[in-house]
Amino acid sequence: MTERERAKQFTDLKVWQDAHAFVLAIYRFSKDFPDEEKFGLTSQIRRAAVSIAANIVEGFKRRNSADKIRMYNIAQASLEECRYFLILSKDLKYGLPDELTEDARHLARRLTAFIQSVYANEGR
Repeated sequence: MTERERAKQFTDLKVWQDAHAFVLAIYRFSKDFPDEEKFGLTSQIRRAAVSIAANIVEGFKRRNSADKIRMYNIAQASLEECRYFLILSKDLKYGLPDELTEDARHLARRLTAFIQSVYANEGR
């Protein structure tokens, strides 16, 4: 039985738990960005991080595997956005996101494995 099959609600999913922890870490990291970034990079990186967890939630409730996988792929794309924003924030000298960059790599691996389990268990 896979993690997804055991999960009664989205909060039971380890991939969602990791995504939520990543969102919280992004919020902490970006809180000290310059004020002029409030509607720029601060907003963008936070929205992309929230989108990862939110799309996992939405995919969890989808009925068929194609819809589930589409939402999980959107989560992957949002994660890639975050990875870019971490590079940008480092280049702009807004902080050293090395730990967050590693967290993003870990989350990407977990999300990929989760999507593969959907493929395998739903006969796609």
